[in-house]
Amino acid sequence: MSTETVAKRLVSLCREGRYEQAQQELYAKDAISIEPQEMANGPMGNAKGLKAILEKGHQFQDAVEAIHKNEVSDPVVADGWFSVAMHLDATMKGRGRTDMREICVYHVKGDKIVQEQFFYDVH
Repeated sequence: MSTETVAKRLVSLCREGRYEQAQQELYAKDAISIEPQEMANGPMGNAKGLKAILEKGHQFQDAVEAIHKNEVSDPVVADGWFSVAMHLDATMKGRGRTDMREICVYHVKGDKIVQEQFFYDVH
């Protein structure tokens, strides 16, 4: 698969809220996930390996009470990289309603995502 094909598939699955399926289908077994520096060491911080990334996703989903809006932009592709903007308006357990917006950058090698990195303001 080309980087553009991987990017379009990721966007399609994420728009449907099927994040775990996207990870299972599109990520390399040794993929890494990088959060902003302030969040890197927390329970949903940086992760190495698909198993750890899936667990991080489960922890996030367990913290969500309700999703009010889930938007994912079309991808911007350059060689083995692509980025998307994501917007999630959700009610989080113990935190109330939260409006989250981030830029997500992905690196593709050998038809699989080998790295994801998220950029957002920590409030």
